[in-house]
Amino acid sequence: MINRKWVLPGTRSAFMSKPMPLLLGVNLDHVATLRQARYARTPESPNAEPCPLEAAHDALAGGADSLTIHVRGDRRHMQDADAFRIRSEVPLPLNFEMGVTDEMIGIALKLKPDFACLVPESRMEITTEGGLDVLAGFERIRMAVARLQDAGIKVSLFIDPDLKQVEAAGETCAEMIELHTGCFANAVGADLEAELARLIAAASAGHATDLQVNAGHGINYTNIARILEIPYLAELNIGHTIISRAMRLGMTAAVREMKELMAPYSL
Repeated sequence: MINRKWVLPGTRSAFMSKPMPLLLGVNLDHVATLRQARYARTPESPNAEPCPLEAAHDALAGGADSLTIHVRGDRRHMQDADAFRIRSEVPLPLNFEMGVTDEMIGIALKLKPDFACLVPESRMEITTEGGLDVLAGFERIRMAVARLQDAGIKVSLFIDPDLKQVEAAGETCAEMIELHTGCFANAVGADLEAELARLIAAASAGHATDLQVNAGHGINYTNIARILEIPYLAELNIGHTIISRAMRLGMTAAVREMKELMAPYSL
């Protein structure tokens, strides 16, 4: 079995048998989303804020185990420059979410992240709405996996908790899967229990085929308790809820600081 040997390159032995702590990958995309709401045409402006690089350093200070960024084809939030700055300046493993396109593979080969997570993309969606269909795009995905691995990048496939997709993911030779938890996050009552059962089954199947199992999408400070019922997880990738929580925890201090800066006015 993998024994989570991929989670932090160079820091954990593949021969460790004790269960490892569940790791947190912090997704920074929505820091860039907020910046782009005002500075989409001038993201390099000295006034452009908030800064994804600063957020990356804050995540490191808070104990993040890795960082996740997604440069989408339409550049709606993260920009290429963000990716390269974070990669070069923040000493944390980087997980680069990317569409299965020649353009993004080219960027990944230059960026050289620790991990690349292949995801589906649609310009019409607000955020990623489902998992990669590995069955339908098997040859294209398998070739992308091989190109990335040849460059020393470990590969994850973002998939729905479907047993056939898990099996197909293993056949691509990717090292990892990330289970899409969005349907679970949006479900209530009996539907929630059914989605949780799907996640448990998919995680068990992934583990049985030597895939590292990660999970992400829609996980928040409330439903995390149920996520912890899923076996064999190595890492959770969480973004929107952390960014939202950071705004809630920091608004009082931010307003107070601005008031203090305004206090000397006497004209």
